[in-house]
Amino acid sequence: MADTVDIFLKARHRTFVGLTEDVEREWTGPFYFIQAADPQLGLMKAWREGDCDGGGDEWAEEVQLTKQAVEAVNQLRPRPRFMVLCGDLVHAMPDTPFREGQEQDLKMALKDTDPSIPLVFVSGNHDLGNTPTPRTLQQYCSAWGDDYFSFWVGGVLCLVLNSQLFYDASACPQQKEAQESWLEEHLRRASSSTTEKSKPIHVLVFQHIPLFLKNPDEDDDYFNLQRGVRQELLQRFKRAGVKAVFSGHYHRNAGGCHDGLDMVVSSAIGCQLGEDTHGVRVVVVTKDEVVHRYHSLEQLRDGGMDEELKKLLQA
Repeated sequence: MADTVDIFLKARHRTFVGLTEDVEREWTGPFYFIQAADPQLGLMKAWREGDCDGGGDEWAEEVQLTKQAVEAVNQLRPRPRFMVLCGDLVHAMPDTPFREGQEQDLKMALKDTDPSIPLVFVSGNHDLGNTPTPRTLQQYCSAWGDDYFSFWVGGVLCLVLNSQLFYDASACPQQKEAQESWLEEHLRRASSSTTEKSKPIHVLVFQHIPLFLKNPDEDDDYFNLQRGVRQELLQRFKRAGVKAVFSGHYHRNAGGCHDGLDMVVSSAIGCQLGEDTHGVRVVVVTKDEVVHRYHSLEQLRDGGMDEELKKLLQA
């Protein structure tokens, strides 16, 4: 059963990503998607016991929360165009105990996502290791799909990035260079497109580690990208017209705007490290703006999305 679920989830992810470039380049009206982050199976018990370096030998709580998220998203009408999970899918690092069990149980929890809602997976530091290697990158890609890729939806270009290659690529410099070249080409194309059909309405980026938590000049921290890397990416994204960067990693809601770029930091489906509740973010895309609200799982299940967001979809 586990192997069947594995194949099913990867097929849904890859089919969606593979088809969208040709059929989704044109704007057809407002739509929305769900951004989630950090189900991180195994962290909740490890955090309570003060043993976060361990893999976490219990993860039933996170499985139940992920199932609650799937149930809440499945009830939404109209359906979201996709749901993206912005990294740290599981807590156990590569090649450690509990890793395989956590991955398989997460896939089982996600398998009931309505088939009309594509799943997009983003790699986090726990998925790849804090210092990823060619081996851990390959393991992730075999389990969840590519670690960086692009797709179009409703005239919007979406770029999924491996932020760990920005954070510490000392053990895989060739892979870092490959992503850099790929990213530069996609940003160049986005900024140089001249025809209405080829020019994206918006450019959105999805990655695990935030560029910054509150402002671009903040000090380096475990939860943000180093200042030099951050400033360079901000400049490149600004030139290419990136509208928003969506991330997780912080296990709290945070973020801010800088020169028209919205840095969105969403709290977790799983373990909370602040005062937020387990939840996901509803993101509405109109021709002029990208508007989002974080919803608790209970709020989304019982009341659906925020009324202001609904009105934007009807505009």
